Amino acid sequence: MIAKLTGKVDEKLSEVVVIDVRGVGYGVFVCQEDYLTLKQNNEVKLYIYEHVREQAHDLYGFTDLNTKKLFELLLSVNGVGPKMALSILSIGQSDNLRQAIAEGNRLYIQKASGVGKRVAERLIVDLKDKVGLVASDNSFSLAINSTQDEAVEALISLGFSPIDAIKALSRVDNNLTVEERVKSALKGV
Repeated sequence: MIAKLTGKVDEKLSEVVVIDVRGVGYGVFVCQEDYLTLKQNNEVKLYIYEHVREQAHDLYGFTDLNTKKLFELLLSVNGVGPKMALSILSIGQSDNLRQAIAEGNRLYIQKASGVGKRVAERLIVDLKDKVGLVASDNSFSLAINSTQDEAVEALISLGFSPIDAIKALSRVDNNLTVEERVKSALKGV
């Protein structure tokens, strides 16, 4: 299994970059964001996802490990293959995609080539609680410690998603008791 490639960007083709690793050129599919930042003849380190099928052995590369993990999450959704997952990642920054999934923004996801209403909805349903809300503007942050908060757990047991529970509690004073925080969060919803 190839987990990482470090080498020089030899060529940039339409949707593939060729990475020269000590004289061996690896063709690697990359998302639009990475394609635009990679410059020919520059050294690069890519985290690799290998997709092996009967007729092909494709490599998908990511400059950021979190983007690779998001790619793998997208692949876990029924009906989403590597090409579609890469297309979804190419509609914008991975933080924006995570936020769109967490908020249920189907229209943003449908901007990706080949993604219709059903696939976008399936992505949201399957991944909403898995992607976490990335704090691109410091408005929200889903951390492991937050999910261990008793008030968050109480709201989750009442049917809130982890993201919605954290959002609701972000407007509540942390100095209150757990019971008071939950009641205040419920009133604010």
